[in-house]
Amino acid sequence: MMSAILGEGVSVERVAVDWPGPVELMDGETDADAVVYLQPQPGTLPDTDAVSTLVVFSRADELGGGRVDALVSARGLARRHARTSNGCQDVLAVSGLVALAGATLTPDEARLIASLSTLPRTEIDPLLLSADRFATYPDPAAVALPTRLGLFGIRLSIATARRGLRSHDALAAELLRASGISDLRESITRNFVDRAPVLQALSALRAVDTVLREDPRPQLANDLERLMTSAHEPRELLLLAALRTGRVSLGEHTEEALYLLGAHGTSPATRLTLTNGDSYAAALHWRTLAESPHHTTRERQAAHTITRTCEALITTGAVH
Repeated sequence: MMSAILGEGVSVERVAVDWPGPVELMDGETDADAVVYLQPQPGTLPDTDAVSTLVVFSRADELGGGRVDALVSARGLARRHARTSNGCQDVLAVSGLVALAGATLTPDEARLIASLSTLPRTEIDPLLLSADRFATYPDPAAVALPTRLGLFGIRLSIATARRGLRSHDALAAELLRASGISDLRESITRNFVDRAPVLQALSALRAVDTVLREDPRPQLANDLERLMTSAHEPRELLLLAALRTGRVSLGEHTEEALYLLGAHGTSPATRLTLTNGDSYAAALHWRTLAESPHHTTRERQAAHTITRTCEALITTGAVH
């Protein structure tokens, strides 16, 4: 069912649950190369590895008592958390229950929801105040709806049907869209699947570091430290996350920066889309920005990181 919700191309090899704490979707038999932390509600974010972690508010539909706009509010909170946190790639708001309901909605449930949407508001609105009140609805088929969809899902489904989207396919699609699962799928693909080689390499280096702490080899430890300190890819991923979430802004240069950092694809040709394919000119441009006194220290540091990206593209022969 996990793969059905996340969609094709996103596989989960192992799911490890630490209840009542966060949930990790583990890719691997031991240490995870990438981790998705599921938090029921917005709150203090975990202290995690920023390069390989996504944080998900997984029961966002419960915000504010399950109002119809609960997920909209939760996404706003997630964006604010993402802008102020340096401990993860991104923060997302998702309703796991609504996503599951959208993926498994039956034609009979869709017909029942369509029927409920035709009731006068004076009759249906009082039933939507709580699960106990909804249970008093005389149709036995409605008993399972609060468990399957939750009150938010029922309210959303009825509101959707009232807009004329009453077919099974239309209701299921709206539940999936509203749940935020597509955003999570896209984020996993963008941050983890597309960057799998980098994340796997970092995971391997951390494993070596763990071994060296238990069995010290000074020369190897020094070599490993130099390698991890000088590695450019983690800095690139952290800057990419900072630009996407708004933690860092490069003004009119932001879109070019996103392309160069691989936000739209990691091939040299795609990275250089906005630079006419000339990595050498791009490196000169960003080096100038990195040395400009008119930019803040953080902006100059970001420009320096992008300069290193351009220099790496030069070494691959990506020069116009």
